[in-house]
Amino acid sequence: MGESSQANSDPDPTLPSGPESTRIDRWLWAVRLTKTRAEAAQACRGGHVRLNDRTAKPAAPVRAGDTIRIRLHGREHIVEVTHVLEKRVGAPIARRCYVDHTPAPTSQPAAPLPKRERGAGRPTKRERRQMDRFRGSRPI
Repeated sequence: MGESSQANSDPDPTLPSGPESTRIDRWLWAVRLTKTRAEAAQACRGGHVRLNDRTAKPAAPVRAGDTIRIRLHGREHIVEVTHVLEKRVGAPIARRCYVDHTPAPTSQPAAPLPKRERGAGRPTKRERRQMDRFRGSRPI
């Protein structure tokens, strides 16, 4: 029994053993980058997923060492596949199946928009000009 576990070339014995390759939509769902497999397939069909710098279809094969770029919810994620999974696993195990190379967001969150008090009536001419200047829709 001890020899069979040493013969396994899997670097992390706590990860479930998986196939050599699997579909990209299945892998994205299994490592919890998308909530559903249908969402992963739709992202592929929409051109939001790139496998090794090529647009990927949902059935494109994923292998260990591949680089995946996926645009989800307005943000691009860059991950390197370290372990191939076909079935969904818990979040701690899923995180160990890829290396995240996503750059940190550079822009700061937008400042909250100023609000007028409800029931304050129509804005005065001065207030309207200030709002137009703030929106950038009118020259000074």
